[in-house]
Amino acid sequence: MKNVEKLLEIEALTENLTKHYAKNNLLKMKVLYFIYQYENLSVSMIIDKLGLKKSNFALMAKDLENEGLVVSKQGGIDKRCRLMSLTEKGKKELASYIAELQAFFNETSPEVEQAVATLCSFLNKKI
Repeated sequence: MKNVEKLLEIEALTENLTKHYAKNNLLKMKVLYFIYQYENLSVSMIIDKLGLKKSNFALMAKDLENEGLVVSKQGGIDKRCRLMSLTEKGKKELASYIAELQAFFNETSPEVEQAVATLCSFLNKKI
């Protein structure tokens, strides 16, 4: 199997798994994760990382703010830039989701951990 085919299979399998634990709101968890991982990430960077349309993200961001999971603020240097960060409630919801996934993957080996870290690093450089 070629690398591209392997990546497609990995993506499909992991999305199916993570969707189950996200209670069919996987995109919400992905957005919360990227905001947490890259504190004060700009809206445009989140959109680029996740491959979202600006209009779709705007609706989701509004819902996340209304739920009290994220806050949005104006950038310090560039006032046109919007920065997002998680609230305590958002951090708790994301932590609960990650804990459920971690429990599922609890039986991984050091080789699997290394492979996942390597793949993640490679993809982050490409995107």
